[in-house]
Amino acid sequence: MIYSLMAVFFVLGYIAIALEHNLHVDKAASALLTAIIVWTLLVIGSDTLLAGQLVNGLDATTLINTELRHHLAEIAEILFFLMGAMVIVELIDAHDGFSAITNRIHTTSAVKLLWTIGTLTFFFSALLDNLTTVIVMISLLRKLVADKELRWWFVGTVVVCANAGGAWSPIGDVTTTMLWIGNQITASNIIVDLILPSLVTAILPLIVLTFMFKGKEVHRPKPIKAPIQSSNSNYLGNYVNEQASAMVMDTSNSYTFSVPTTEANDSAIVDPLDTVTSKTRISVLALGLGALAFVPVFKTLTHLPPYMGILFGVGVLWVFTELVHRNDDWDIKQRMTVVGVLTRVDMSSILFFLGILLAVAGLATAGHLTNIATWLDNTFSSLYTINVLIGLMSALVDNVPLVAGAMKMYPLLNDSAMAGLTGSELARQSQFLQDGAFWHFLAYCAGTGGSCLIIGSAAGVAAMGMEKISFMWYLKHISGLALIGYLAGAGAYIAIHVM
Repeated sequence: MIYSLMAVFFVLGYIAIALEHNLHVDKAASALLTAIIVWTLLVIGSDTLLAGQLVNGLDATTLINTELRHHLAEIAEILFFLMGAMVIVELIDAHDGFSAITNRIHTTSAVKLLWTIGTLTFFFSALLDNLTTVIVMISLLRKLVADKELRWWFVGTVVVCANAGGAWSPIGDVTTTMLWIGNQITASNIIVDLILPSLVTAILPLIVLTFMFKGKEVHRPKPIKAPIQSSNSNYLGNYVNEQASAMVMDTSNSYTFSVPTTEANDSAIVDPLDTVTSKTRISVLALGLGALAFVPVFKTLTHLPPYMGILFGVGVLWVFTELVHRNDDWDIKQRMTVVGVLTRVDMSSILFFLGILLAVAGLATAGHLTNIATWLDNTFSSLYTINVLIGLMSALVDNVPLVAGAMKMYPLLNDSAMAGLTGSELARQSQFLQDGAFWHFLAYCAGTGGSCLIIGSAAGVAAMGMEKISFMWYLKHISGLALIGYLAGAGAYIAIHVM
């Protein structure tokens, strides 16, 4: 009974997230409530649901708290990484660093811009990772596309291309990294084996959109010069606007800020960007992108998790911007340093991410995901079919626990395990060797299948939070394109290996 109730409440929470705009309830609230209810039900039914794990005198409360801390630690790594990447991108944006890139993109053709953004996203994702790439590319698109709905089309394309680009790189997607760390795959072989299917996944949606965007033009947003008022108190001081203020919406960034209408600034509003030299702008851009690209290097050298690398980059940029602006006025400091940027981090998106991942972790602890994997193995004989379905399911629930469940369900085999096997059994079991077809195809499916729904991947969730794209809009306009690309890429992989 409790086992079924957990699944029911998860589905209800999922529906509430999907109907966010109809219910007028923020998706973060629905996600948090879903997570707490799922874990509460797990506590109530723990004696039955976790009976097989209660050994050597271990009580249910201790086991659940241990599991919760374990999952929360993993989720916190993702959240700190996300916040760190957002801070770095915001700092670059505050110094107008992306202008070095956007100024080199002169086209007004929607089709040309689509292919430019798609290509950059695909390869940036392999170099950085899909989550960081989405954050960077959305910041660029805010400088290039003024029309909100047209920009959403581009953002949807960015999500598809970022997930496709991350699938063929050992550091491009968290699930591929998991398989790499677990020795199921090697870096060189995964790149060679998956780059073609990943290209198919990214290119097909671009081709379809090329016909849709034919003849359309894009227009850049008009820059608005105004200082941003900080909303908190810190060592820079307390700033309180005691007079009326005019509200201004910055079309290149989705936040609202106040422009104090005092006598001092009635005559002339100083734009903080006017104080930024070209040298500083390029330095912040280079340091920011360098910090993002350094994360996988830092991980390889130190074996510390990626969020440590991103926080190292934040620290370096924090010190640099503080020193550069140490003699500037307060209103410039509070926009150009990390202290000001932190007030603009979208906490509702962070809490949504926390809620949805905690809810999935609760289902994983109760055994729902493992049972799904067992059912798939018993129902479908083809490992290719199983992986395709795992990819589609990753659009509904997070791909990390699905891949983790598959890694536990199907053990990594070595050559000695193949001794004595012949015929079809040898062919099947050989797919579970290091760099076997099962592991490579799992990396592709789990990495790209999540694009079919906006909440199916970390990149999609980040895009949803940054651009306020509704679940239903993405489902109506982008999901079909993503599904076409996903199935075509899967078909390309199967054709290559069957032939």
